[in-house]
Amino acid sequence: MSEERPERRRDAEATRRALLDAATALFTERGYERTTVRDIAARAGVNQALLFRYFGSKKALFNEAVTRQGWRQVRDTPPERLLEVALRGLLEPGEGHRDRTLEVYLRSTGTGEARSETRLLLSREYTSVLAGLSDADDAELRSDLILAWLLGIGLTRSVIGKDPIASADPDDVCRLMLQASRTLLEKLPDDNTT
Repeated sequence: MSEERPERRRDAEATRRALLDAATALFTERGYERTTVRDIAARAGVNQALLFRYFGSKKALFNEAVTRQGWRQVRDTPPERLLEVALRGLLEPGEGHRDRTLEVYLRSTGTGEARSETRLLLSREYTSVLAGLSDADDAELRSDLILAWLLGIGLTRSVIGKDPIASADPDDVCRLMLQASRTLLEKLPDDNTT
């Protein structure tokens, strides 16, 4: 009679999350091109074959890493607060719970393989929600301008590191950005509650 070995329980969701977290950190640090599948798997503490099992490709993992927080943010944030929440996620210091979606996107936006699909995935929902804050006929253009401005602030602060934006107090940047954005998005509330 053979002795039965207890089956080792695998936690697919934890492995998937570890790969996403590792990929997000590495894409943020290095960008898409300089991040390897091997590096992602090593940081996650798993075999790189699992990356392909759960995501299919590095490109698919990149797309999910960039969009996962964004989808959650769009889904869980009231439309009139979305701009401030996205901006604060980009501005607030610290590695803990900071939403690094835009930073990952910005560090990888110039790469051929990652560029076009990710740009559409990242911006479509934000544009739609922000457009709902305007009654103007050109609401989509207005929301795209706001999104472009947001990405520009992120690029200047997080990737280029140019002062005074790089060292500006997040409250000051939010106050000025939201005040100026009210011109384009008339349904953006007047009070800046943080």
